[in-house]
Amino acid sequence: MSIIDVRQPGLFTTVQDLGREGYGPLGVSPSGAADAVALRLGNRLVANEPGAAALEMTLLGGAFTFRDDGVAALTGSDFGATLDGANVTPWMSFVVRAGSTLRVGPTRSGARSYLCVHGGILVRPFLGSASTHVMTGLGGLEGRALRQGDQLTVGAGSAAFRKRTVLRGVLEKLAPRKVLRVTAGEQSEWFPESSRRALFESAYRVLEQSNRMGIRLDGPPIVGESGGEMITEGVALGAIQVPAGGLPIILFVEQQTTGGYPKIANVVSADIASLGQLRPRDDVRFERVDFDAARVLWIEQERLVTARETILE
Repeated sequence: MSIIDVRQPGLFTTVQDLGREGYGPLGVSPSGAADAVALRLGNRLVANEPGAAALEMTLLGGAFTFRDDGVAALTGSDFGATLDGANVTPWMSFVVRAGSTLRVGPTRSGARSYLCVHGGILVRPFLGSASTHVMTGLGGLEGRALRQGDQLTVGAGSAAFRKRTVLRGVLEKLAPRKVLRVTAGEQSEWFPESSRRALFESAYRVLEQSNRMGIRLDGPPIVGESGGEMITEGVALGAIQVPAGGLPIILFVEQQTTGGYPKIANVVSADIASLGQLRPRDDVRFERVDFDAARVLWIEQERLVTARETILE
């Protein structure tokens, strides 16, 4: 095992893996990486298991000093990183030497970058996961974002270094989208055709109040049928809720597990990672697809993420 010293934590950096599934009935949402595609590919680059814990940096990265030699990779959005002053290419594994400092700057594109290290980040698991659930203060490193002076433990490595990179054509196919594919929501019929049409014909802007719990949007209000009330029910990741004011909210990785607002649509599984790369003031649009098409999109994404030829050595 080894240690990484946190010299600068960045704006909002947390330990994340693929989350904790199956605890919704207890009121605990999965949490996990906001862009799970980037995390999984990053772990492949450093010869980890797909769900090994890594650092998720939001909008502005930090500075990290490695006490021992190791192997690392940066995936997700390009944050303009340097290792001891030399530029680091994202989506490619690289060697770190004892005493080296990795500095990760502000985003040049999307919202989140992932630092994956061979051996993974080791923290005490909560409900079987290392992921930080920020809203409840559970999991990760003491249930919080990193602070200056924190020390991160890295698991023991076993694989010899082999330079790996993600095939450019695959990255193009997996690139985050600003046109999000959605299926009909549980209460889509509660909305008049004019409101459903407005959702698909309008652009919506991501608000500053967005976080890992939900992505709040500004744009043409979506008006529901008057007088309708619903009983609180379970909600899905990516559900688009429409509260009384008519401005939609996309439920994200730290969502509440139940909700009482009608859901007009649901972002398809293949586009959930794109939600994790949305920044405040980004504009998004919605495209309607059926359930069969959503399944095909997910299968193709899984093929690309897991295919042997995706990683070049």
